[in-house]
Amino acid sequence: MARVLLYGGSFDPIHHGHLIVARHAAEVLGVPRVVLLPSAAPPHKRTQRLAAAADRLAMCRAATADDPQFEVSDWELSQPGPNYTIRTVEHFRATGGPGTEVCWLIGMDSLVELGTWYRAAELVDACTIVTVARPGSTAPPAEALAAQFSPEQIARLLANVLPSPSLDIAAREIRARVRRGQSVRYLVPEAVRAYIAARGLYRAD
Repeated sequence: MARVLLYGGSFDPIHHGHLIVARHAAEVLGVPRVVLLPSAAPPHKRTQRLAAAADRLAMCRAATADDPQFEVSDWELSQPGPNYTIRTVEHFRATGGPGTEVCWLIGMDSLVELGTWYRAAELVDACTIVTVARPGSTAPPAEALAAQFSPEQIARLLANVLPSPSLDIAAREIRARVRRGQSVRYLVPEAVRAYIAARGLYRAD
């Protein structure tokens, strides 16, 4: 059975934390293919002004250019209006061929809010939700998920919680450092750092 790990996000900018967590999850799951999906207009970030989609896509491609395990897809960027995860999963299931297992990578904060996502119960049945738990974070109790999900769905969600490498890198801090004129070297891949500098990204909000 073919397996693919999808990792969606604003990636504004993509940084080493994103890449390390994605590779860690892929290794634990034994998934050979990771697809990064920069989002056009995340429904939960409508009030946040993002860097241009073309820039975020280019940074993802620059960050993973020499790693054959990673792919970057512009599929969500090509969709009109805010996109929803269930639609992306359905697309990759349809294009992946018979028997393709789609895994979707999220953080613990997203697992807590998963019940508010569009067609959340259908999403849990359509793919394998894989949650990476940062050190110190804990999964929500089963009863907190019971209003939106069946016992079988809850069991699958909680069975696919993975401990995350100990990292403390945040895109918002990277943007703030650039705005303050501070270095982001070692926080992002060098190709991403060079791209941010060349394009003048994040110098002012």
